[in-house]
Amino acid sequence: MENASARKEILKGLKRIVIKIGSSVIARQKPKLDDSVLELDEGTVSKISACVKRLIDNGYEVVLVSSGAVMAGRGRLDIKAPRLSIPEKQACAAIGQSYLMRIYEKRFEKEGLKVAQILFDHHDLGDRKRYLNAKNTINTLLSHGVIPIINENDTVSVDEIKIGDNDTLAALSACLVDSQLLIILSDIDGLYSSDPTKKIAKNGTPPELIPFVGSITNKILQLAGKSGSHYTVGGMYTKVLAAKKTISFGIPTIIMNGKNLNSLEKITFGEDIGTLFWSGTSKIKSRKHWIAHTLKSKGKIRIDAGAKKAIFSRGKSLLSAGVVEIQGNFEFGNAVNLLDESGKEFAVGLVNYSSRDLDKIKGLKTSAVRSALHERFYEEVIHRNDLVLL
Repeated sequence: MENASARKEILKGLKRIVIKIGSSVIARQKPKLDDSVLELDEGTVSKISACVKRLIDNGYEVVLVSSGAVMAGRGRLDIKAPRLSIPEKQACAAIGQSYLMRIYEKRFEKEGLKVAQILFDHHDLGDRKRYLNAKNTINTLLSHGVIPIINENDTVSVDEIKIGDNDTLAALSACLVDSQLLIILSDIDGLYSSDPTKKIAKNGTPPELIPFVGSITNKILQLAGKSGSHYTVGGMYTKVLAAKKTISFGIPTIIMNGKNLNSLEKITFGEDIGTLFWSGTSKIKSRKHWIAHTLKSKGKIRIDAGAKKAIFSRGKSLLSAGVVEIQGNFEFGNAVNLLDESGKEFAVGLVNYSSRDLDKIKGLKTSAVRSALHERFYEEVIHRNDLVLL
């Protein structure tokens, strides 16, 4: 169990911090309307800008990942419907994103700070060259004292290119910029032992805040639950999944209550605030983390026991002889999941064959594959350097 001194040691030497601001943190009910319409709370944005100013004055670099474009657009358009169509979401994002950035720019300018808007979709992070270009852009902004404010490009995003939710985007952004800490601002204090909206759990005990999580197990994911809100995407569940991505990259993550913004600065002193996620294990190398956590899987490959043993025990690549079944449609260079004989996922990698070609050569020895495919021949279905064990 983590204690105060351990937390200070984990958070020692911080330089760069990514802070994710959820819609629920910067939203308020629109005056003179029922609670079905929310709008951007400029007062909270002012408090955030003041907190960021203090962090910067103390020598930290800060990157923000801010939700709220769709919510702000709803408020501007007075849309009360609990669910929106894709065109309605994109329209809300279009009007809301520009308004969101205008408020951020105005409030941060009062603190003497400049901000920059950065919008991503999955294509930007899923393409290695664009990924590295984005990294260089953000590093350059930070070197000039500018606060990057990242959001998903909801105006044009559809399911195929959506990152999914801004907790995931925050985790990917923290890894992208080599942050030393991710702070996720929520509307509750952190992860609880049971549903914090209920005074007593089914076992008869009150919910308690969990100050430290060293391993994200199925039990932890069950505690996180799912979100039921129409106005925000995700909930504690997506925040815990985000923490799982960051700690595998060697980045501690804290989930805390964004309504208590004065605690932001206290975190950097090692005070016991929110839930800290940290495994203490060595991080996955940058490229392999990108393969495992940024790319979307396009299919699955089931392999036999011998191939799995070669990958696990001897660090070998996947060869066609070990392939049993292909699921989904994928192309050369896509990410695919590997399944063992029981159907359990155990790895992800970049495949050297399309699903069509791989279906032709599954189970064949390398010499037979060379004869069958000629110029399209690769010795490995997935090279070990492009393979990540989960």
